[in-house]
Order: sequence, then structure tokens, then C-alpha cells
Amino acid sequence: MAIGRLTVVVTRRLPDVVEKRMKELFDVELRDPDTKMTREELSSAVSRADVLVPCVTDLIDANLLAQAGGKLKLIANYGAGVDHIDVHSARQRGVLVSNTPGVVTEDTADMTMALILAVTRRIPEGLAEMQSGRWQGWAPTAFMGGRVGGRRLGILGMGRIGTAVARRAKAFGMQVHYHNRKRVRPEVEAELEATYWESLDQMVNRMDVISVNCPHTPATFHLMNARRLRLMKPQAVIVNTSRGEVIDENALTRMLRAGEIAGAGLDVYEHGKDINPRLRELSNVVLLPHMGSATVEGRIEMGEKVIINIKTFADGHRPPDLVVPSML
Repeated sequence: MAIGRLTVVVTRRLPDVVEKRMKELFDVELRDPDTKMTREELSSAVSRADVLVPCVTDLIDANLLAQAGGKLKLIANYGAGVDHIDVHSARQRGVLVSNTPGVVTEDTADMTMALILAVTRRIPEGLAEMQSGRWQGWAPTAFMGGRVGGRRLGILGMGRIGTAVARRAKAFGMQVHYHNRKRVRPEVEAELEATYWESLDQMVNRMDVISVNCPHTPATFHLMNARRLRLMKPQAVIVNTSRGEVIDENALTRMLRAGEIAGAGLDVYEHGKDINPRLRELSNVVLLPHMGSATVEGRIEMGEKVIINIKTFADGHRPPDLVVPSML
């Protein structure tokens, strides 16, 4: 049974083409200016919306959901990750949650490879040298990095993005290894020439590059903790384009400063935008502002998925990208 025209509240600015289509389909409140909603603004939004469209910077916890009253029926998340949403509490209150899976897979995998190359080939250091005007010309021993081909890549989380990273790494001549909750299908392993490690500790101890590509859950919080980081070879590097909470950032910083890990490439951070300031001082670290999915094509596709989820719900059907607690 169709629900009718819905009141939709969007917490951040979206691509123009997405906002235009939302205006055509729903009674939509768009965010202007493009700033993160305060807690008070989020509370007001959930109390007046039939559908809330949040993103990763919005914490939708049980306390906030308790202020929604009976009007809120759907949280159509703009993004694949939902660790910022208390899905269990939402379902208990009769609020459905949808997301946008699969859209950012290729873009994030591209960024993972970019970080691997940037760290191992010292690209930011070379860029800084050129921009400063200090470069005096080519020299045999200047800016020597490491060859990517032949290195062992250990992928932590072999889902959509991890698999896409593996395909790219194989093309670069890297040896692909992975740790995952479940072993992938034999034909996928054969295609990627990937080696499965049941023991994460043993894999970490033997890799040249670690790529974090698993979601943040209670089970993965600080999965790369101080003890496990110490298992890495001193010449190894670690990159993270998934969720910052998977790595103990303070422990990583200490080990990078001590030379116990050769380098790191980070697009996400344990405390969001509040990055450990000591990380910024290190020349062997590449820091990016959570831009792994930041392509025009990807952000528009995310918006299209949000619209499809809302429209399907409005027509009285289950959103195609419904998130259920058993999936988490």
C-alpha cells in the first residue's frame, strides 16, 4: 500500500542533480549551508521527518531515535557504512534503515592503490620538493622508494572493496593475501591468485603492505591494536580507506615515529576530523581528508540509490537496500 508524498529531511548538501530529483518526488528539506547538523538540529529533524537522509558524520544513536516520536519511518543513509546508526534501536522503534552498497567499491579501491603507491614511492615528498622550489635536479639516490611489484599485500576484509583492491594489486604484480571472516569462493581465489590466512596475526607478520578494508563493528574495533601492529615488519606499510576505528591510532603513531613501521597511508581516522597532531609531522605518512569515495559519478550514484530506496518505500514496498541487524 502506497504511503503517499513523504517529508524528507537531508542533513547535508548533495549533488545538484540529486537534490533536483528529490524536490520533484518528495516534500524535501535540503541543508543550506553545507555544514554538519548540531545535535539539536538532528533531534529536530528526526521529530518532523518521515524519512531522514543522514551521512557518515551524523550520529543516529538510541537517544536521538527516542526523540523521533512516531513520525519517522525510514532512515535512508547516504553511504554504505551504517556504523553511525543504531540499526537495532531503529528496528525496535519500527524505523527501517537503508544504505547505498556497492556504489563506492571501485572508487575506494582506486584510492587504496593510490595510497599504496604514494607511501611506497614517496610521492608527497616529491610533490612538496617541487612546490617549494627546492629541487636541484635528478640525483641517483634522491627520493628512492620501493618497488610495488612483487610485494606481499595483506588485505584485511575481503568484501566488495577488498576484492576490488586485490584485482588492482594483481595487475601491479603484487602477491595477494587476505584475512576474512569467511574464505571467499575457490574460483575468486583462483582468479586473484589470492592466499587465505585464517590467522590474522600470521598474515600481518609476513606482509609488506597491509590494507584495511573491513567495516567498523564491535568485533573490528582496534583490530589492528598495538600488539598486532608490532607484528608488522619494520619495512612494511599500512593503508586504511575503511574506518579509522579499526586501527589504534595512538599506537600506530608511536610506532611510525619510532621507525617500527615504515609508513602509513590514511584516508580515515579513529576520531573523525580530530587527527592525532603527531601524525601530521611525519614524512612517511600520507594523510587524506576521507576522500576515498569522492568522485562525481560515485556521489551521484549514491544519491540515486537513496532516491530509489525512498521511492520504493513510499510505494509500499521494502527498500531494495534494506539493512537488517543480522547483516551487521
